[in-house]
Formats: sequence, structure tokens, C-alpha cells
Amino acid sequence: MKVHFIGIGGIGVSALAQYYLSKGHEVSGSDLAASEITDFVKRPKNGYPGARIFIGNSEKNIRKDLDLIVYSPAVKPDNLEYKKAKEMGIKTQSYPEALGDLTKEYYTIAVAGAHGKSTTTAMLGILMAKAGLDPTVIVGTKVKEFVNSNFREGKSKFLVIEACEYDSSFLYYSPKIIVVTNVDKEHLDYFKTFANVKKAFKDFIVRLPADGFLVLNGDDKNLEKISNFQFPISNKFSINQFSIKQPEAKKLRKILKVPGEHNVSNALAVLQVARILGIPDKISFKALSEFRGTWRRFEERDSKIKNLKFQIISDYAHHPNEILATLKAAREKYPKKKICCVFQPHQHQRTYYLFNDFVKTFRKAPIDKIIITDIYDVAGRETKTINKEVCSEKLVKKINLTPVRRSTGVMYLPMDKIENFVKKNIKSSDVLIIMGAGDIYKLADKF
Repeated sequence: MKVHFIGIGGIGVSALAQYYLSKGHEVSGSDLAASEITDFVKRPKNGYPGARIFIGNSEKNIRKDLDLIVYSPAVKPDNLEYKKAKEMGIKTQSYPEALGDLTKEYYTIAVAGAHGKSTTTAMLGILMAKAGLDPTVIVGTKVKEFVNSNFREGKSKFLVIEACEYDSSFLYYSPKIIVVTNVDKEHLDYFKTFANVKKAFKDFIVRLPADGFLVLNGDDKNLEKISNFQFPISNKFSINQFSIKQPEAKKLRKILKVPGEHNVSNALAVLQVARILGIPDKISFKALSEFRGTWRRFEERDSKIKNLKFQIISDYAHHPNEILATLKAAREKYPKKKICCVFQPHQHQRTYYLFNDFVKTFRKAPIDKIIITDIYDVAGRETKTINKEVCSEKLVKKINLTPVRRSTGVMYLPMDKIENFVKKNIKSSDVLIIMGAGDIYKLADKF
């Protein structure tokens, strides 16, 4: 089969492309810009060839002999390649639709939640592999144990996927086990209200078959409300809760290499699934103790700057609650060091809808200095009206209205000024957190 992916540089789409490659299909794909992800997907690996990559959208990329077009949820109906495929009558599917078909062919475990999806999916995939269950894994980040890939090729009946709620994508999936790490005010550009977010999660949960399993975070108040919804009689699946109040949490705090209470919670979710699958605790705890984290999730590096050996933490956090969890984890790990965070807000709409939450988070952040740079635009998900309403300078000004935060320093800097500022002000004993879901990670590479 010949498959073409529009938006192949996306973290989810690229993983699905690798799945098709691993099955011997001919894969091509396009994206607006080259990236380390597009470079990775075009490289041959594990005995199969890489994808043919086109940079830029063009009708010429759509050939008559293509059997299937898979497109990113970010692709709009006026996309040149999408329109050409429709004109030619080639079968087209969105990424969630294509992945949804795949979930029907496997015993699928879907990890959902506002925060912690990627880490929990990676933890679970690694644990199952070490337990001999040989799962196929599709995850929204690169994993060291998967040879720095977001995909693991397995030979068994098990498929582990990261299930995103944006655009209600997860409603296309047909899992036997659903893990929900938490529910929060996220993707309000699509959902508009938090009530709609909660309804989407409830609609996802009721997709479980009667012999399915629901694994819920018992510490999350929003999940507690959802789990109290009256499910239809036909949906008598098993409900399994986990909580950081469990005795196992104490052991996990001692053995986990990844810091923070949020990671203890993620590990407890994985432990619960492992028990459902019949994996002995001895194997589970050993695998969790060996977990080394994932790309841009509290990813620690040493600086490369001459005569400066400070610690760098590259992190993907972009929601107020994720940010606070990461900064608390950093303070717990480095209680006596000076910590500076450079944050790039992700998407004008998220910043607009959660403006006051960002203000509260940064006011109580347990670190020494905060630098906020310009908001990262997300193509296809911004509006001119909101773009005018919100900016990083306004966010910094509001945060600094409190004397306590103002005295410890929150400042705005454009991206091109940050590198020099850090080099002039950081010391070898300091910790630098580079945070955000946009292209801020490139700054970490410079250091």
C-alpha cells in the first residue's frame, strides 16, 4: 500500500507513519518546514526504508497511485494536497480516524488526560516490553528506550497509544483499557467551556466495552465528578482508581529517577494497568525504577558553555498546572540552588483563556527568576481578535502587580535577547529551565 501523510512532522502523525513503514508500506509525507522529526522519519531503520519527505505543500505531491492520504488535524480543507486528493477520489482520513481503525485490530490501551499522557504512555510501553508483552506503542514524545523514537514496533496483540482530547480526537478510538491521568481546563480554543471538556472525557469513557477497564486518578476532583456520572447499563466495565495516598506511592518516591508528585501519580497509573495485565509487581517496580524520562519532559542536560557548568532542564510544560508541577519538582530536586525559568507561552488562545491561571502560577512559582518571551503562534489555531488582546508583556505586568513576585524578578525578553542575557547572568551553580511547547527547545540546544 502507498500512503501519504500531510503534516508528517507532527509528533503523532510521524509515529503513525513509522507504523506503516514497519509493516512494509511505501510512505511519503509533507510538512511546511523541515525538522528533526521529518529528518528522523526519512532515515531507514530496523530493516525498512524511510519515508519520502516533501517540504512545503504542493499538488504535485499527490500521485494517482496513492492508496491512502492521512492528514494532521491541523490541516484545513483549503490545503492544496488535501483538495487535490479529494478531487482525485483518493481515500482520505484524519490522523485520529486512521489511528482509530488501528485500535480495532489490537488489544488497545489508551492513555488520556490533560497532563501526563506522554510520560505515562512511555512508562507503560517500556514496562510492558520489559515484562515480555512486546507492545506496539504510539506516543507523543521521543523515548530513549525506543531509540529516541515516538514509535515502538511490537509483535504482540497489544497497542499502547497516547489519546489526545483536542478536537475530540480520542472519540475515534476503541480501547479495551482507558487510563485517565487528570481532567483540566485545556484546549478551550476548541471546547470553549470546561463543561464541554468534561463531557468529551465522559463520552470517551463510555466507549469502553463491558469487559473493559477504566483506570482513574482518584486524586483528581474533576475525574471524581466524571466517574460519578451514571453510565449506561451496557457499560459495566471495571473501574480502578489510583492515588498518591496508596502505600505504593512511598516506594515509588524512593525509586523513580523522574522527580515530582505528578510522576509518582503517573507511575501509579502504570502500576494499576500492569496489575490488570497480570504483570508481577516485582517486574513493574524494577521497570519504573529504570525509567529515564522522555524528550522535553524534565529532560536534564549539562551546559556546553566554556567555564560554565550549570544544569539545564528542557521541559514541554505549557499549561499553568503543568508549569507549577515542573517548577515544584525542580525546587524539590535542587532545594538550595538558584533556579531561573525561561518560558515561551504556547498559543495566543490558550494564554487568553487561561491568563489569570498563568498569573497565579507564576506568582507562586517556587523559583528565583522568571523570563517570559513572546507567545508561540500555532498555525490554524489562532484568531486575529485574540492575538490583539493578549501578549507576554501584559502577562508579565499582571504577574508583577504583587510585591513578593516583583522582588524576585519576572521579566519579559524577546527571544533574540535571551541567549546573551543568560550567558551574562547565570552562574555555574545555577539551574536553567527552558520551558514551553513551541520552538523554545532550540534555545536549550544553544547552551
